[in-house]
Parts: sequence; C-alpha cells; structure tokens
Amino acid sequence: MADNPRSALPYLALVLNALVWGCSWWPLRTLQGLGLHALWASAATYLLGTAAIAMFSPAALKEYARNPALWLLGLAAGTTMVGFNWGVTIADVIRVVLLFYLMPVWAALLARFVLHEPLTLRVALRIGMALAGAALVLSPPGQIGFPWPSALGEWLGLMGGAAFALNNTLLRHQKAASAQARLLGMFVGGVLVPAAVALGLGMLPSSSMAAIPLPAWPGVAGLWVLLGFAASLLLANHGLQYGASRLPANVSAVVMLSEVVFATASAIAFAGESLTLQVAAGGALILLAAGLSALENPAGHG
Repeated sequence: MADNPRSALPYLALVLNALVWGCSWWPLRTLQGLGLHALWASAATYLLGTAAIAMFSPAALKEYARNPALWLLGLAAGTTMVGFNWGVTIADVIRVVLLFYLMPVWAALLARFVLHEPLTLRVALRIGMALAGAALVLSPPGQIGFPWPSALGEWLGLMGGAAFALNNTLLRHQKAASAQARLLGMFVGGVLVPAAVALGLGMLPSSSMAAIPLPAWPGVAGLWVLLGFAASLLLANHGLQYGASRLPANVSAVVMLSEVVFATASAIAFAGESLTLQVAAGGALILLAAGLSALENPAGHG
C-alpha cells in the first residue's frame, strides 16, 4: 500500500504498538494482584477482541473455519500470549523481553525448515550473536555460563519468542488469506490456548507452584483495568496494521524493537528493576542481531 514516504504517522502507529506491548506487564500484574491470573486475563481480553472482529468482519469466520492452517496460526499466537504475558508477571520484565527477542534464532531455523530458505553464513553469525547475548542475560552477575534459563519466567520468555517466530512464519505462509481471517485466527488462539493452559494447570494440587486458580471477579477497579487493557490491545493492533501496511517490512521490524526500550524504561521506573551492565551488553547483542536480520531482509525474511 502506497503512502506518503515523508509521513510520520506509520512510524508513530508502530511506536504506539510497541508502547502498549512494552508496558503490558503493568495491567497484567495489576489484574493478577486482584485475583485474575495473567492467563485468564489474556483469554478475557482476546475474547473481547474476537467478538469485535466477528461482529465487524463476519466473512472472516467462514474463511477461518475452512482453513486449518489458520488454526495452527492461532495455536502459535496463543502460545506467544502464554509465554510473554505469563512471563512478565512472574519474572524480571527486562530479562523476559530480551529473551523474547531471541526471535531471529527461531525465525532463521523456521524459515529454513518451513519455508526452505537457505541458512547462510550471515544468518549463522546473527544466530551466534543472539545466543552470546542470551548467555550474558541468563548468566549470574559477573559470571558467564551456559545459557540455560534458571526460572519459569525465563523459560516462558524463550517459549514466547519461539512461538512468535512461528506465528510470523505462518503469517507469511498464509499470505493468500485475508488479513481479517488471519487476525481472527490469532485472536481465537489468544483465547483458547491461555484458557486451556490455565484450566490444565488449575487441576494441579493447590500446593503446586504451577497451580493456577480459577478466575476470580477482580472487582470494579479490575474490570476497568481489563477493559482498558482490551481497548489498548485493539488500538495497538490497529497501529500495527496501519504502520506495517505502509512501511517496508524491514523498517517495521526495526521500529518495533522500540518495545524493548519501553519495557525497560517502564520496569525501571515503576517495577523497581535495574539494568546491569552485563544484561545491557547481552541485550545489545540480541537487539543488534534482530536489527541486522530486519535490515538485511527487505521482505522481512529470517
């Protein structure tokens, strides 16, 4: 879609999307403090979005129902929600977001095996750069060790990034489908997968650390937070659709990296987190790998 190349609106729209997601940990933690676990909060907000899409784009329902590949897209999108939304509520926001942005590693591997794209030397170097960054982020302060996550939240961040890479790969694979049907698939997955995981973990004994209680009424204040969060996600999605449809894919990918800046700044300002030199260095390597991946591939490929 052509647009005025000098217009700042597409860039601002993508920055708005990044701002909403970079600060999404706040409403999720607030709702969890009011008794509504992040997984149930995710399912509730995406249910509102699903209803809105179905209401304004009824044709997308039929297209979605007859395309099984869109169901797989929904599974990937829902898994992304489980990893990211749950991760930022139980672990350091900065570490989870940085691990989430190991996407170039997963995207390159998926592009190789799903889209049959070559795994070039430059791609391999970017993967090595991102993994070196992960080693710095995951290692204890002052130590450099094997990059294994040490907490559930860190594993969730990694899982969310891998699922998001699969989500983006499937979006490219299903480019012939309408934007409304693909969006519906992602929102349906955002309802079903978090709800299914929450229900499954809810069957565990209450003494288990992984047990998730059934959703509780968060009160009037919590309801306003939930509605505000749902509205902000819809607004962010519109910003993503507007900006990404008017800018080259590689430019969009770089602009969206500003999410890390918003997440870091908000976590330091409002969650009392700190950014050590070691984590900052690791994050710089991860973001550099992601930025190089985007800049090198104008079509948005791995």
